[in-house]
Amino acid sequence: MTGGTTRPLGDFGSGDLAAAGGKGAALGELLRHGFPVPPGFVVTTDAYRSLLTETGLGAAPDGMDQNMPDGGALRALFARFGMPAAVRTEIGEAYAALGGGAVAVRSSATAEDLPGAAFAGQQDTFLNVVGEEAVAQAVADCWASLWTDRAIAYRQRQGIDPREVAIAVVVQKMVPADVAGVLFTANPVTGERGEIVVDASPGLGEAVVSGRVTPEHYVLDSVGKVRRFTPGGGELVVSPDAGGGTRQQPGSRSSVASLAGAHLRELVDLGRRAEEHFGRPQDMEWALAGGLIHVLQSRPMTALPPQPLRLNAVQRRVGPFFVEMFQERPYPLDVSGWMERGILAMLHRMAGSVGVRFPRVGDLLPEEDGVVVQLVPPVPRPTLRTLAAPLTLARLVRQFRMADWKNDPRFITFLEQVDQLDTRDPGALRWSEIVGVARESFATMQGITDLRSSYMPGIFLPVLRLRLMLLLLGRLRLASALVAGAETMTSRANRSLEQLAVMVRADPGLAEAFASSDGPALLRLVEQDPAHAAFREAFAGFLREYGNRETVSVVLSSSPTWSDAPEVVLGLVKALLGQRPATADQTGAALAELRGHPFLRIGPVRRQVLAAVNDARAGMAFREDSHFYATKVIPPMRRAYRELGRRLAAVGVIDDVRDIYHLRFEELEAITDDGGALPASVRKRYRPLVRARAAKRRELEGLPLLDTALLFKNRRHAEGVLVSGTPASRGRAEGPVRIISGPDGFGRLRSGDVLVCPYTNPSWTPLFQRAAAVVVDMGGLGSHAAIVAREYGIPAVMGTGTGTGILAEGQRVMVDGNAGTVVAAAAD
Repeated sequence: MTGGTTRPLGDFGSGDLAAAGGKGAALGELLRHGFPVPPGFVVTTDAYRSLLTETGLGAAPDGMDQNMPDGGALRALFARFGMPAAVRTEIGEAYAALGGGAVAVRSSATAEDLPGAAFAGQQDTFLNVVGEEAVAQAVADCWASLWTDRAIAYRQRQGIDPREVAIAVVVQKMVPADVAGVLFTANPVTGERGEIVVDASPGLGEAVVSGRVTPEHYVLDSVGKVRRFTPGGGELVVSPDAGGGTRQQPGSRSSVASLAGAHLRELVDLGRRAEEHFGRPQDMEWALAGGLIHVLQSRPMTALPPQPLRLNAVQRRVGPFFVEMFQERPYPLDVSGWMERGILAMLHRMAGSVGVRFPRVGDLLPEEDGVVVQLVPPVPRPTLRTLAAPLTLARLVRQFRMADWKNDPRFITFLEQVDQLDTRDPGALRWSEIVGVARESFATMQGITDLRSSYMPGIFLPVLRLRLMLLLLGRLRLASALVAGAETMTSRANRSLEQLAVMVRADPGLAEAFASSDGPALLRLVEQDPAHAAFREAFAGFLREYGNRETVSVVLSSSPTWSDAPEVVLGLVKALLGQRPATADQTGAALAELRGHPFLRIGPVRRQVLAAVNDARAGMAFREDSHFYATKVIPPMRRAYRELGRRLAAVGVIDDVRDIYHLRFEELEAITDDGGALPASVRKRYRPLVRARAAKRRELEGLPLLDTALLFKNRRHAEGVLVSGTPASRGRAEGPVRIISGPDGFGRLRSGDVLVCPYTNPSWTPLFQRAAAVVVDMGGLGSHAAIVAREYGIPAVMGTGTGTGILAEGQRVMVDGNAGTVVAAAAD
């Protein structure tokens, strides 16, 4: 059996995907390495392509879109043209060489059983096929199944060009299974790699994989010992029919396991061997017949959660801070570019200055197939140099006065470098020069890193001194409110947004536009209507001043800035149109109470205490403002990325400009254009990489980077408390819940709502001017939300862990910022 389009299964291996498809390549590989795979042959993709060539089906029929083909029309064409005679003859010869009899005929597309794209059930399988004519027809039906509506839709979702896919067919001896099912070499629900999960049912495995029965469920340890067993439903049994095909008959429920311990241990051994061979957890189909186990398929597990973490006390403490930063899964370009060479480089430098080792990016954000799968809260490691940290910090505080940081030559140089970056037009540059703009952005960030390394100690020591003074005065509870009144770029931006809202309220036409429109529609009205010229000019000025502000997270260069997403800023303006709720001036009240303390009547004491307040506020302002200025390098970096993405899209490497984020920065550095257009080799090298990473990212959709229940697992709620967390801003307020999951929802907030959200950053804080209270899943006392909530005098509860999941939209609640609790509001 050595025909041009049919070859024995054992002739193929993992490197033969193009000829044998995913299933055929994997089964051939297993057969070569001694796995009990039923013998068979492969009708290669050459056979399928010969059909396309001989019939003209390789070109899209008249009126049919190659990117969005009509599956029904194509299947009808396959049926009309039939199978090329030479292929039909080879299939007959191969079937005879196999010994005839009953066989299983399985589709094996070139885009299936791949990491991130299993294509499970997308093409057809035919069981217990008997006779040469029936086998040939089953092969033809497998070809046609490449164009079922479900297969077309699946490929479209995976971003696979229909013109690039082909199909082989695997024909194997039929296994008349007594029991069959699937095996997972890792727990597909929890991600636990130390567990093997087996589903089994009497008869053919078709009943299990099609979901027509409730299978027996075994959870095993690494040596095959049963940890948990759940009996199956026994709804039906699928068996081979004597005349070919299959038949169903009623089953019977039993509490007795169908698989003996020896069979379970053998399955575990086969699964582990396959996992070790292929280098990743496997989803294996198997059958038990006459006491022997046969492997029918093995493919990479998809949508597998990462290995569950076991966090220590330090990780649970710092975890909320990092979860707040990583609300979205970073792209490869995020990690290898801005994070590794900018933000995380700053953290490494700052930690290293006091002798602390910060984990590498690969430990913080482990990857599979080039895509981040998990967030592992870091555990900074002190070294011997840490012993000298107090002296180092004291020296820095003496050397660098917080009030003077904006006069530091390094800050002036930073601003000059940002101005130079902003003048660069990536569209006029060669590829290497555009990459250079991104590198210059990272290098410019070094200026903020230097400033933070020098001045950050000036935050901690003044705050510590203030808290000590307040402790001695018996007023420690005032500490958070006292430092919240600092003037920052955030507070200035929020006042400017308020002024934009004033302009809208003063213009009936503009107010109507904001009331009736949202998002892009509102942006078009603002940009195009001549009547809104004054507002348009003021809005443009706001974006020039503050447009570098991030929308989602400062660590993600893939997320738009305010300038990139002006509709987000208009949503903030819309939220500010309502009247501001009555709030307490927490900072003013705290300062008044402090000034009224008897000891502050003593002049030297008053000066020392108030100086400590001012120093602590200056430290908070530096933290906020240095964050703001750090984002100044993001716009030129994103402009460079967009131009690189445009050029990659022009030569077919990527389909959309944003797909550039699936590449790593060093991969962009490796591309050369020789002063002209990008060479064709770039598409061949990088397009498969982008597609694979995009598929892996889609596979991980819905899986959080970190299960936040691990951070709050020991929390207990008092009776009647809906959610609880860290009391971050004092006071009590009642209102309807408004759940806002991201910047796109900013415009939904109404005055007096209780803002409930998963995270915050400075771009969220304008909403606090209208919210009655704030409840956040992540964050703590020192987060942006907590500080600004105290400035605006509204109650805030941070780090609830589950607020967005438990509280319901529109539900009236009472938020107690003193106790850190949220309860249902009392009925009127």
